[in-house]
Amino acid sequence: MNTPNMLTISRMIITPIFLAFFLLPKIPFHFLIALILFIAGSLTDLFDGKIARRQGIVTNFGKFADPLADKMLTTSAIIGFMAIGRCNPWVLFIILFREFAISSMRLVAASDGIVIPANMWGKVKTTIQMVASIVIMLGLTFIYEFRFLPETFPLDIIANILLWIMAAVTLISGVVYIYQGTKLIDFKK
Repeated sequence: MNTPNMLTISRMIITPIFLAFFLLPKIPFHFLIALILFIAGSLTDLFDGKIARRQGIVTNFGKFADPLADKMLTTSAIIGFMAIGRCNPWVLFIILFREFAISSMRLVAASDGIVIPANMWGKVKTTIQMVASIVIMLGLTFIYEFRFLPETFPLDIIANILLWIMAAVTLISGVVYIYQGTKLIDFKK
C-alpha cells in the first residue's frame, strides 16, 4: 500500500478516536485532545493528495477512499457539535443529504467503471468544513479548558454562522457535483 492511501486510512482510524474524546467530558482536556486529533486527520488530507500527485501514484482506491475519509472526519465533528448542542439539526441534514447523494452518484458511476474524483468545489467544501470545525473546537478549548475566554463569549453565534456557511457551501458543491456527474453517467442503463 502506498503512502497516500495509508494516510487516507489513518484519517478513517482517527475519526472515531477523535469523536470519542470530543464526547467524553470526564477526560481532562478532552476538547484539546479532540482538536489535536482533528487537526492531525485534516493534515493527512492535505498531504495524501500532494504526495499522490507529486509521486504520480493517484489510484482508484485513493479517488474513492480520500473523499470518504474526509466525509467521515468532518461529519463526525458536526455530529459532535450537535451532541453538545452547538449545531442546528438542519445543518447536519443538509450536509448528510449532500454526502449521501454524491456517494450514491459515485457508486452508480463506479458500476459503469467510471471513477468520479473530487472536484474543486468538493475540495473547497472540505476545507471550509475542516477550518470551521477547528475554529469551533478552539473556542470550546479556550472557554472550557484553558479559560482564556469567558463563558459569555459568543461562541454559539460564531459557531452557528460558521456551520451555516459550511452547510451553504456544501449544498452548492453538491449541486455542482451532481450537474457535472450527470454528464458522465448513462441513465438509460
